[in-house]
Amino acid sequence: MAIAKAERLMNLALCLLGTRRPLSKRELRESIEAYLEAGSDDSFNRMFERDKDDLRELGLVIETVENLDGEVGYLARRDSNRLPPVALDAEEAAALGLAAKVWQQARLAGAASGALQKLRAAGMPEADGPEAEGHSALEPRIPVHEAAFEPLMLACRDRRPVVFEYRKANAARPEPRQVEPWTLECWRGHWYLAGWDRDRGAERVFRLSRITGRVRSRAGAFTAEVPDVVTVRETVASWAGESATRSALIRLRKGAGYPLRSRATSVRERDGDWDELEIPYGHGLDAWLVEFGPDVVVVEPADLRADVVDRLRAVAKD
Repeated sequence: MAIAKAERLMNLALCLLGTRRPLSKRELRESIEAYLEAGSDDSFNRMFERDKDDLRELGLVIETVENLDGEVGYLARRDSNRLPPVALDAEEAAALGLAAKVWQQARLAGAASGALQKLRAAGMPEADGPEAEGHSALEPRIPVHEAAFEPLMLACRDRRPVVFEYRKANAARPEPRQVEPWTLECWRGHWYLAGWDRDRGAERVFRLSRITGRVRSRAGAFTAEVPDVVTVRETVASWAGESATRSALIRLRKGAGYPLRSRATSVRERDGDWDELEIPYGHGLDAWLVEFGPDVVVVEPADLRADVVDRLRAVAKD
C-alpha cells in the first residue's frame, strides 16, 4: 500500500512538473493509472485532494489556476521548485560527514553514503583536507543491533500500525502489542519506540531490545492523534528515577549492576561481596531493579522493597 501511494504521488508530481499549462482534474485522472482505477468520482476527488496536500507538505509548490471558462487547473512551475545551489564550507561538510558516520552500524549506512556522494557531486567540498583535521578524532556511532529497528523506523515514517511480541521487565513471557508508532529515539545506548498502545488506549514507550520475533505491519489508519512533541527521553528518565526527589538504599553485589552504580549518589563497601548504594527513587525503579535479579537487594524504603518482591514472585509463578 505504501509503495502504491508513493508511485501515485511520484506520477502526480511528474505530471504537474512536466506541463507548461495548468492541467484540470479530468486531465490528471486520464493521465495517471491509479486515478483511472478509482471506483467513483467521489473516490477520485478524495484521493486527489489527499495526494495534492501530501505533495505540498513535502515541499512541492503547486499553483491553482482558473482559466477564462472557470475551469480550475494545477501545475508546479520548475522555477518555483528548483533548489538553490549547494553552498557548504569545509566545516559544514565535515559536520555532514560525521553525521553520516553515525549510521555506519545500521542499514541506513548505504543511504547516508549515497546522500554524501550526491552532495559532493553538487559541489560540496571534501571533508578530508586540513580543515577537517580538528574533527578527525570524533567518530560517532549509534549502534543498532535490534532487528525491530528498521521495520519500526519505516512504520513511523509511513504512519502504519504494527503488531509485535513484547516482554516486560517483570514478565517471563512476551505479550502481543498493537501499536501506532510515532517515533524512535536512542537514550543511553538503547533504542526506544513511542506510540499509541491500542489495547491499553494510552501512550506507551517500548524498549526495542525487549521486542521478540518479527514486527508485522497492519493495514488501516491511525486511530489516535499523533502529538506534536513526543517526550521519549523524559518518559524513560522517569522510569529510571531521573526526576525523583526521594532516595532508595540498595545492596548490590560487587562487580555487578554498573548502570545502577553510574546512577548512585553514594557507594559504601559492605562486608563480603556486597556494596551499599544510594540511588534516586522514582516511578518505575522497581521494574528496573528486578532486571538485576539476585544481584540486588532493596534495604529501604519498605514500599519499594515490597514492589520488587511482588514483581519477582510474579515472574516465579510464570
